[in-house]
Amino acid sequence: MRARIIGAGVAGLTVAYELASRGVEVELVEREDGPGRGCSWYAGGMIAPWCELESAEPLVCRLGVEALNFWTRRIPVAQTRGSLVVATPRDLAELRIFARRAEAFEEIGSNRIAELEPDLAGRFSQALFFPREAHLDPRIALETTACRLASMSNVRLRFGTEAEEINGDLDWTIDCTGYSAKAKLPGLRGVKGEMMVLTAPDLNFSRPIRLLHPRHPVYVVPREANRYMLGATQIENEERARVTARSVVELINSAYAVHPAFAEAEISETGSDLRPTFSDNLPRIVVQGRTIFVNGLFRHGFLLAPSLARQTADFICKGIAAPDTMRDFDAPQLAAQ
Repeated sequence: MRARIIGAGVAGLTVAYELASRGVEVELVEREDGPGRGCSWYAGGMIAPWCELESAEPLVCRLGVEALNFWTRRIPVAQTRGSLVVATPRDLAELRIFARRAEAFEEIGSNRIAELEPDLAGRFSQALFFPREAHLDPRIALETTACRLASMSNVRLRFGTEAEEINGDLDWTIDCTGYSAKAKLPGLRGVKGEMMVLTAPDLNFSRPIRLLHPRHPVYVVPREANRYMLGATQIENEERARVTARSVVELINSAYAVHPAFAEAEISETGSDLRPTFSDNLPRIVVQGRTIFVNGLFRHGFLLAPSLARQTADFICKGIAAPDTMRDFDAPQLAAQ
């Protein structure tokens, strides 16, 4: 069996890896000169299924749990150090609301917070600790997955290539192009997300920290060399590249509330892109003839991609349809094609 995957973001890479691991002849085509140059490049990299229950549907958590095994064992790039959710004294009501919606956490006080993150000693009186969650550096994960694919004899990687330029007989085409597939997928829209990377030599956090705020929440994700990715903006427009001054100010102010040392940090990078999503913010596997679209991962790319890749491979290799992500289609009939 032969399959062509179009798009080498986290969805395309994981689909390619899942299919190749099952013996499918895979060709991965990407117009950019390397893997993950779209919204995957700017992701936070939090593998936090139980935290996401606060604002996402239970399906996101259920599918997302698979990502913990994928990114710690199959492609071992994630660190399982848990997630920490904090709030300032005036926003402790937000922490209680978060706790009612989330699962698999411990309620901890100031002493335990200081044990987990010494640089937060004395800064927060209460927190939620999610010990089973993990985080990764998206760019390392993308490169590592691409290198793993390059080492497989049944995989061909074609970067810097438009899919329309390639001919050849195929059993399946899997479109993993995210927002670029908007014209082909009714209802797909882009939600702008902005991020910033700060270099803070005086801080040494070891796990993602989420600061709750009714208007300007923020997450701080540690990277190598005292660098920290800041994110949280979610803007309903389809302007792709511009980072606004308002978002920069809000992110820095929220980071300052986590720790004042961020005020002296160097702004190493800013970036933005469009997260592909449908009206319910849930992912879809859409089958149109011999083409499959894997899309709508919203802000859960690294969390959801492994499970969607497995479901796509189950459909192609075994004719098994996933009712949770293929619910809008006659999956048994499609599987018989």
